Amino acid sequence: MTSVTSPLAGRAIGLAAVPDPVFSGAMVGPGTAIDPVREAGAAVAPVDGVVVSLHPHAFVVVDSEGHGVLTHLGIDTVQLNGEGFELLVNKGDTVQRGQAVVRWDPAAVEAAGKSPVCPIVALEATAESLTDVVEGGDVKAGDALFSWK
Repeated sequence: MTSVTSPLAGRAIGLAAVPDPVFSGAMVGPGTAIDPVREAGAAVAPVDGVVVSLHPHAFVVVDSEGHGVLTHLGIDTVQLNGEGFELLVNKGDTVQRGQAVVRWDPAAVEAAGKSPVCPIVALEATAESLTDVVEGGDVKAGDALFSWK
């Protein structure tokens, strides 16, 4: 069982509320989403594992069970070409849950005309494999978002 925790503080809103049909339709995978607090800070690793994909706007950490968790910082933020994002680790690094991975500012993303909402997705998973999915309420970085069996 993998426990996935929030990479940032904000309000859990669930994937269906993400303003992007690829995420809201769970085409990438099941999970939830966070509407982040509007202050600069770091998105942290949601699980212990290895950073297998790293972009300014998104990263994937795969845990020891082979579960990959995508943290996507905002919607259409790839169009910002890394502006306002700072990578704090390297692809291939082993990270601990709660370790800072990318520094960013949701308010700046919003000011640039993009949604700062962050999908947190279980890659190559089925909706049935997730339990205790948090889709409402305030969360802090490190709070449980869902369990993955």
